[in-house]
Amino acid sequence: MKNAIVWGSSGAIADAVVKKLIAEDWMTVGITGNREQSPGSARLEVEIKHGDTQSIQEAIYLISQEIGEIDLFCYAGGDILYDKVADSDPGDWQRILNANLTNVFSAIHYTLPLLSENAHIFVIGAVSERLRLPGLSAYAASKAGLEAFAQTLAKEQRKRLVTIVRPAAVATPFWDKVPLKMPKDAAEPRKVADKIYEAFLSGHKGNLDLV
Repeated sequence: MKNAIVWGSSGAIADAVVKKLIAEDWMTVGITGNREQSPGSARLEVEIKHGDTQSIQEAIYLISQEIGEIDLFCYAGGDILYDKVADSDPGDWQRILNANLTNVFSAIHYTLPLLSENAHIFVIGAVSERLRLPGLSAYAASKAGLEAFAQTLAKEQRKRLVTIVRPAAVATPFWDKVPLKMPKDAAEPRKVADKIYEAFLSGHKGNLDLV
């Protein structure tokens, strides 16, 4: 049985990834910042405090006692904010950067020792060139930074595969946080999960555009 760790398991995409992996008979660990909001689909679920490095370290230690090497790492957590630069609060800006970028660094940094030699790392990005809309500066900046971070990570972790999943639009509660209409062709989270698993099986690396 292969092992996977999925960050953000209270979110729609992460939960879909967890369910897909379990259906394929994986031992799947879900990391959530809010267990009360999590569907609880993972075989082992661990709650952390985002941005709290001690909390993350304790979670990784607990996981290391429960499962062996991790073959698939997926970071699918995040947040979004709609606010023009002139009206934005610096604290809100930092919160979005933390959710979509800094927390990814912390998750990967502390999980790397548990990853198998040929582990596959997935991060959920976005088609960033489509995000540069009024009110989405923090979200667009964080996703562009995430892509640059993941590309650099891939050069450092040459034995491991790094895939940046770039969905165009996904039908998640994120759309409730912005004054934009969800596109009619927005993908269901399970379809994103299916594409991630296909990418794992095929050994994909680099950008995975889902448009």
